[in-house]
Amino acid sequence: MIKEFKQFIAKGNVVDLAVGVIIGSAFGKIVSSLVNDILMPIIGIIIGGVDFTNLSITVGSAKITYGMFIQNIIDFLIIAFCIFIFVKIINKITLINKEEKKEEITENELSVLKEIKEELKKLNKTK
Repeated sequence: MIKEFKQFIAKGNVVDLAVGVIIGSAFGKIVSSLVNDILMPIIGIIIGGVDFTNLSITVGSAKITYGMFIQNIIDFLIIAFCIFIFVKIINKITLINKEEKKEEITENELSVLKEIKEELKKLNKTK
């Protein structure tokens, strides 16, 4: 069981996933700071000085902090947009690399096809 666990941990996908989670967590903190410290004060000024973090409704003895919910939605949208842009950039880089490899393969295939053509010509002349 320990051997299987070591193999599982040693797989590249697990390590990549762990790195992704750690970076994602740090990225989430950066975006939260961007939203809390920069964007929300600006949005608050635009809509008349409203601080979203303090928006709440008291129902009986429960306090519903819908302002935090609004702020978390904004956090999510910004994080989702940043991830979208990041994935688009990675896909574009990957596509460029694939096209370069495809061109290399095509040139190699073309040279092999030319050699085959020459050999076929030689065979036809000897017949």
